[in-house]
Parts: sequence; C-alpha cells; structure tokens
Amino acid sequence: MNLLPGVARGRKALVPYLTGGITADWTDYLHAFEAAGADAIEIGLPFSDPMLDGVTIQQASDHALARGATVASILADLAATRVGVPLVVMTYANLVVRAGPAAFCARLAEAGVSGLLVSDMPVDEVAEVEQAAADAGLALILLVAPVTTDERLAEIARRARGYLYAISVMGTTGERATLAGSAATLAARAKAVTDLPVLVGFGISGPAQAAEAGQVADGVVVGAALMRRILDGATPGELGVDLAAMRAALD
Repeated sequence: MNLLPGVARGRKALVPYLTGGITADWTDYLHAFEAAGADAIEIGLPFSDPMLDGVTIQQASDHALARGATVASILADLAATRVGVPLVVMTYANLVVRAGPAAFCARLAEAGVSGLLVSDMPVDEVAEVEQAAADAGLALILLVAPVTTDERLAEIARRARGYLYAISVMGTTGERATLAGSAATLAARAKAVTDLPVLVGFGISGPAQAAEAGQVADGVVVGAALMRRILDGATPGELGVDLAAMRAALD
C-alpha cells in the first residue's frame, strides 16, 4: 500500500502526529493539518504507560485519558470525520493484544484508518499483527533505530508497508534544539535497503529541523512540538500556521 504517493513525484512527506481525544474539538486539528499540507496524519491512541514517548506526549495522553477518551470514542470520532489524507494509528501492543489483532485491525479499517504503527512490538513478535493488518487492508509501519543492525534493518524493511519510520535518536519522543547527527546515517542505511519512503521522526521541532531532515530522508514525522502547542492552548488554525511553515521548509 502506497500511503505517500507524493514522494514518488519528488515531494517530501510531512506527517504530523495528534493524540486522539486531546481536546473536545480534536478532529478539527485533522482538518487544519490537511489544509496545511500534511501528506498523512499519525493519530496516537492515549495509553497509560507510553514508554516510547517523552514528557510532552505523555502529558497529551494523560490529558486525553482524563477527558474520558477511549479507543472506541476515538475511532467513533474518526468514523464521523472525513479527511482527505491517510490516517495512521500509533499505539502500544497492550491495546492491540487485549482486543485481539484481527478485531483491532478490523475496527481501525472500519473507522477509515489506513495504517498502523505498534511502537513497542519488535519485528520478531509482529507476525500475527502483520497478518491481521494485511487482512484488514492496513499498512503496517515499522520502526528502525540508530542501533538497529544491518541484518535486522533488512528484515524490518522487508516486512514494513507504507513507509519506514527512522527514529533519529535512542530515546523518547520530545522537542529538541537540533536534529541528531545519527538521523542522516540511519536514513541513508534505511534507504539503501528499501524502496519505501523513509521518514525521520523524534525531535523534529520546527521548520529548520524539518528542512534538514528532508535533505537526508523522504520526509518527517512531527509530534511533540505540535502537542506542546495544543497543551499550551493553540487552536487548530494556529497549529495549521505552524505546520504550514514546516511544509514550506520541506518544499
């Protein structure tokens, strides 16, 4: 499944992240992101123990859970929302396993989701989810890290669908002042073993970092910087302006 057709035409992909249920009007941010030039949108399902996420997205997740957001409520909101770019759900294995991979993936597809990223599930354990995602027509997004060995990188690239997510640092998500030097090395290694778009994430916090990452990868994922703005009260329109600046920097 080609989630990012613009990449084949030379466009750098911009994939913003949004914690589902973070505000009462959270789906309005989806429309703002689309209008600002997002190529796809990653939606995080709030989880009580988000081990891959740093302080900002942990706070966003806590905020959504305190509002009463659930997997069911988020998927119902998505099913009632029409967005013209692919939606990718980012979640943790606990939520997938508890529902059962087949049932979970079917629910995502019914809500209009196109891709799935299970951030804490290693490739060695992904077979059942891989099959369930394929059966539901979902692209299974997989992660690679700076410490991923060449052999493991090739295996992950072979099994990934949609795009390959290259995390720029060994650590959690979060805003950072500069793009890690390991991002360029990892992006080059990943691009050497896959025809999928390779997107860099973790620490993309503004237009300059987006442009720098776009020089070495096929696009970027930006999350914590946007969630910080929402937690600080930014409206969909204001966040759309921020994202449009990143779009311009990538272009």
